Amino acid sequence: MAVLDTDLDHILPSSVLPPFWAKLVVGSVAIVCFARSYDGDFVFDDSEAIVNNKDLQAETPLGDLWHHDFWGSRLSSNTSHKSYRPLTVLTFRINYYLSGGFHPVGFHMVNILLHSGISVLMVDVFSVLFGGLQYTSKGRRLHLAPRASLLAALLFAVHPVHTECVAGVVGRADLLCALFFLLSFLGYCKAFRESNKEGAHSSTFWVLLSIFLGAVAMLCKEQGITVLGLNAVFDILVIGKFNVLEIVQKVLHKDKSLENLGMLRNGGLLFRMTLLTSGGAGMLYVRWRIMGTGPPAFTEVDNPASFADSMLVRAINYNYYYSLNAWLLLCPWWLCFDWSMGCIPLIKSVSDWRVIALAALWFCLIGLICQALCSEDGHKRRILTLGLGFLVIPFLPASNLFFRVGFVVAERVLYLPSVGYCVLLTFGFGALSKHTKKKKLIAAVVLGILFINTLRCVKRSGEWRSEEQLFRSALSVCPLNAKVHYNIGKNLADKGNQTAAIRYYREAVRLNPKYVHAMNNLGNILKERNELQEAEELLSLAVQIQPDFAAAWMNLGIVQNSLKRFEAAEQSYWTAIKHRRKYPDCYYNLGRLYADLNRHVDALNAWRNATVLKPEHSLAWNNMIILLDNTGNLAQAEAVGREALELIPNDHSLMFSLANVLGKSQKYKESEALFLKAIKANPNAASYHGNLAVLYHRWGHLDLAKKHYEISLQLDPMASGTKENYGLLRRKLELMQKKDV
Repeated sequence: MAVLDTDLDHILPSSVLPPFWAKLVVGSVAIVCFARSYDGDFVFDDSEAIVNNKDLQAETPLGDLWHHDFWGSRLSSNTSHKSYRPLTVLTFRINYYLSGGFHPVGFHMVNILLHSGISVLMVDVFSVLFGGLQYTSKGRRLHLAPRASLLAALLFAVHPVHTECVAGVVGRADLLCALFFLLSFLGYCKAFRESNKEGAHSSTFWVLLSIFLGAVAMLCKEQGITVLGLNAVFDILVIGKFNVLEIVQKVLHKDKSLENLGMLRNGGLLFRMTLLTSGGAGMLYVRWRIMGTGPPAFTEVDNPASFADSMLVRAINYNYYYSLNAWLLLCPWWLCFDWSMGCIPLIKSVSDWRVIALAALWFCLIGLICQALCSEDGHKRRILTLGLGFLVIPFLPASNLFFRVGFVVAERVLYLPSVGYCVLLTFGFGALSKHTKKKKLIAAVVLGILFINTLRCVKRSGEWRSEEQLFRSALSVCPLNAKVHYNIGKNLADKGNQTAAIRYYREAVRLNPKYVHAMNNLGNILKERNELQEAEELLSLAVQIQPDFAAAWMNLGIVQNSLKRFEAAEQSYWTAIKHRRKYPDCYYNLGRLYADLNRHVDALNAWRNATVLKPEHSLAWNNMIILLDNTGNLAQAEAVGREALELIPNDHSLMFSLANVLGKSQKYKESEALFLKAIKANPNAASYHGNLAVLYHRWGHLDLAKKHYEISLQLDPMASGTKENYGLLRRKLELMQKKDV
């Protein structure tokens, strides 16, 4: 392997850094590339996987992590994504505990440090891939390709396609998977530290440890199991020195010497293959049992090619997706957080010019495979084979070959395959340097790639710091992606810019007329703007397209209620509850409908259901207190109010409602204390001061009543009831003054 290292002499000088300093440089460069994301927000999928995931909170038993998917849903549920990554969720939970809550800085810092550590580990991995396995008499592995391993590790550390994994917190699944994947590979390498005349013999301990680390990688992300296949390829081709071309030739010529091949007689190799096969089969079996109800159900918008009727169309599009993944490795300039929903239109005919891309991909791959199999240079064969192995084997779970995946293209799945790309690129630079006199030009190109990729990483990390920047950066890459427009619209709506949000939601629906979530959100905004007819049309269409869309049914009920179509509204609410049994917000809105219809018992039952499902549902508690108060059930209203405050002790609106009830019950002292506590929590609420003034007015503390009436009118000069009560108080005070005179 020294030949390749010598060929790279003009790119990395002969005074190459010792392993420790090389690792320090690689780790530091990796941190510099992605440091800009350290104080970013939780963006995109982070909200569901972290902020809304109850598995991170101390109230959830640790044991539940082993029964829930990555997003916190039970694996047995039909709606579960089936992504089983309990160890990744456990690290999120530890982050949450150490940070004291959902503070993103700690989460981002762990991701950055993980990528830096993996990049450092890559120096050792590339040293094995380029330099082979040789050990000293003391069992220390020799670092035989320092230049090649350093260059490849730097190329890996600064690759912009890694930004999604590093800057997006949910990318930690890929980072942890890669970490244990590489540890498993290096652990397998340690099985060959001893040798005798029969060849390399493994240590069963290291093989079993490698399988265990592969299982750990799989518990971080499903892709981790592929390390067993890579270990097998490494064992057969590098340790067993298996020459595919030689075997094929002997088979074709019926050469009897085939029976005497050392590899076939090597009991150690067969034993290791048996262990790897058994370990992999065991992992797959356990994973399938855990999955429970079978694979997840994806929709056409997630992966349109997999729903094509023609097998030819599916095959062409899958191969086109492979070519796009290869292009992202070669030229990671056009990066997007999501590549679905029209971002990549289907190829429906072989006359589509994009077929050229997949033809180019296979031309390159076949060329590399031929070189890997047919080259007379054994070192070249093994480097190319291992490079292709790292490129292809970890990518197989995302290839649609074995099962349907829930995406078209995903940058995150390229984190491990990029190792193979870095091997092939480094080997290519070495070959160019060997066969050309313009060595300085090659060195300049390599340095240029490293520098440009570093700048691209810094820029892309900045785009991942906030959802607004992330979503807008996708418009130039995927302007036809309905999800991009939907997410920009949602971000604008959350910030209160409804007019701009409507524009993006409409564009999302135009690009994808079946985009029910965009219809639902657009219908919500139109409902708030009192454009009820169009809101009803949109929401009705959404539930026609997706009849089990509970949120759309509930919002349709709210619109129908506003249109005074009470029977239709009630039916919509109950349909929503049928599709989502635990739906406290729907019970709350159903209670409001019943209250409008003066069906007080039904309203109270609906709100009670809401509070049972969600004990912190403040609006439901408040409405119960107010309804009981208005109907004269003061004792029951007081009991409900006290129950609510025990569950939500710091809710000032509940303090205010209960204070009103206590005041009517002539429990003035207790009522005053609650009013003052509510005002302390929300001092600018005019009604709080106004009702406290009424309490003082009744109680006979007229000066205090006058003070709070005046504060209330300063906060809300148009409050007619407060004006009237203040006028009565002033007349009473004037009469008292006249009597005193």
